[in-house]
Amino acid sequence: MRLTNMLVTPGRPYPLGASVDDSGVNFALFSAHATAVYLCVYDASGVNELARVALPRQSDHIWHGHIEGLALDCCYGYRVDGPYQPELGHRFNVNKLLLDPYAKLLQGELIDHPSHYAYQLQHPDADLSFCSLDSGDFMPKCKIVDTRNLSPIPAVAKEYDQTQPSLSLRRSIIYEMHVKGFTQLFPDLTEAERGRFSGIANANVVQYIKNLGVTAVELLPVQQFASEPFLQQKQLSNYWGYNSIGFFAPHQAYLNNADINEFRQMVAALHQSGIEVLLDVVYNHTAEGDCRGPSLCFRGIDNLSYYRLHPQQPRYYINDTGCGNSVDLSNPHVLRLVMDSLRYWVEVMGVDGFRFDLAATLGREPQGFNVNSSFFDAIKQDPVLSQVRLIAEPWDIGPGGYQLGHFPMGWSEWNDRYRDTVRRFWRGDAGMLPEFARRFHGSSDLFEHAGRRPSASINFITSHDGFTLTDLVSYRQRHNDANGEQSRDGHQENFSDNCGMEGVSQDLHIQALRTRQSRNMLTTLLLSQGVPMLLAGDELGHSQQGNNNAYCQDNTTTWLSWQQDIQRDEQLQFTRRLIKLRQRFPLLCHREYIHDSCTTGSPALDWFCRQGSPMTKTLWSEAQTRTLSVVISGELEAQPQCRQALLLMLNADDESLHFTLPTISGISHWDCLIHTQDSGFDSETKGYFAGGAAKQFLLQSKSLMVFYAQFEGAN
Repeated sequence: MRLTNMLVTPGRPYPLGASVDDSGVNFALFSAHATAVYLCVYDASGVNELARVALPRQSDHIWHGHIEGLALDCCYGYRVDGPYQPELGHRFNVNKLLLDPYAKLLQGELIDHPSHYAYQLQHPDADLSFCSLDSGDFMPKCKIVDTRNLSPIPAVAKEYDQTQPSLSLRRSIIYEMHVKGFTQLFPDLTEAERGRFSGIANANVVQYIKNLGVTAVELLPVQQFASEPFLQQKQLSNYWGYNSIGFFAPHQAYLNNADINEFRQMVAALHQSGIEVLLDVVYNHTAEGDCRGPSLCFRGIDNLSYYRLHPQQPRYYINDTGCGNSVDLSNPHVLRLVMDSLRYWVEVMGVDGFRFDLAATLGREPQGFNVNSSFFDAIKQDPVLSQVRLIAEPWDIGPGGYQLGHFPMGWSEWNDRYRDTVRRFWRGDAGMLPEFARRFHGSSDLFEHAGRRPSASINFITSHDGFTLTDLVSYRQRHNDANGEQSRDGHQENFSDNCGMEGVSQDLHIQALRTRQSRNMLTTLLLSQGVPMLLAGDELGHSQQGNNNAYCQDNTTTWLSWQQDIQRDEQLQFTRRLIKLRQRFPLLCHREYIHDSCTTGSPALDWFCRQGSPMTKTLWSEAQTRTLSVVISGELEAQPQCRQALLLMLNADDESLHFTLPTISGISHWDCLIHTQDSGFDSETKGYFAGGAAKQFLLQSKSLMVFYAQFEGAN
């Protein structure tokens, strides 16, 4: 079947991609070094090629053409001709069908095949050889998507109490989750909903998330990604999705009917319940890998423009990401691609912000990381993107790649120093008091110097990358054998502790200690200044059997189990109580860093030793001390005259120890709100403490207690 009576005209160079208008479809593709660009038109199945059209015009490196009367259910791809000179950075091969970088939807599967490589796989000259195999039959095709008449997605519903008329980032509680892992085993979903966006949109799933109390879900990558060939050869797949090949297209496997509205409906359902949607996005590298990787899109369109190549040896890629290549955002056309992608996900798909994977790479320029790089400046001046949530993973593996605390104003950052410090404190490591206090305070030492606020720190104990919370207190060593790399992959130092036995234990003492430790870290997370991020499944006690790098485990290792039992339910209820506690007290998320004492009447944070005395320089330097108390105070935002205080007592010691309540002027009694001690432990508390003489009581080893007080004279 061939196209007939189709009028091909030069069309327009902008917008890039396939754009539907009243008379047909306009196609535009950037390539600075190509000699010809061919549009391959396929039928709706993506199997049968109907026509191959040379784009008739090039304007400032944009190849473009318009096809009048083209059916909107057609698919397409590109073939790009030009020099094949890897030593000079050029890897054009017209035999390779390539995806449009602006494709909004894909049809068909990416099938591993030697034809994807621009060179002959077994040739002694490796990537300097040339492969004439045609890859068209093994490539997915791009689908034409008409976005002109899409209805707007409702904004996040504001269903908060009077003290929270709008949700600022500092009041947020982020919930990191995987679309498939969360829904695959969720009860009462249809088979069509399991593992898909429609599963997240299910009313029962939305209600669970809402009942938990989180305010934003952060989805692991949902832009089209591919599995690396070495994983496919081991019968594994890239489950996490950090291997993007399409910056606009939702991942096919998460869709039921190849319709972008499935994603939009998920966003709308979450918004209607007051839940924001953040996307984990990967713009630092692509699925094409290093010089021996496949040609699927960018490499074949214009390798020299899209990737950072070694200046003296452009055959090779600069690999600051550890994934084989690094996207070159110093090229204005590539920068525009990323900016267009981000705006598309906000304006068309309705999301509320982004977490940028290996974000240090995005700020890299020839001289290194630059907080004023073209990417950061482009975000800053953009009227849409400057207003959304912007969260950086502030590192990569390149020179000077660790940039925690160095991102621009308006950005927040994953704070791995918070993660490691809290883990080490509760493990009982020596000398942790000063570092713990800095992280609990919101890491002002990292962010305040640049005028940034506590909301710049995204606090987390666990994330997708590493142990789950249950595994953190159950394993000392990683157990990644299922990944096929002899457990050499994943983080080697996790600051974890197995509480006396590696893995699952039937010992009641070990079980009780693990429960306390899990709750200690959850409580610390929800009571710290900064923005807490909870890993989905931690509230259920999810375990990956000690695998701390489950990126390729698309199975029950990573899928959340929803089977109910007493222990899981208690953990869930405890987590809900903690989240409600944080939402109840604005003083847990102060707008600015607080440095005053309770004696000033201003928002304050005071540290005490377990004997109830203020911490001194000498007390802070006691390396073997593993106990601490902190009082956080402030006024209710809706009632400025109402001063409140929370007291947190922490015992990370292996022994049960006596604590004395600190004496605070204006506070005559304390109420116990929550604690992590075993139910049978005699803590010598009644939940209420009268004023007067100092009160002393026993706090169980590896446990904490949280108290509430209202200053006298407060309304």
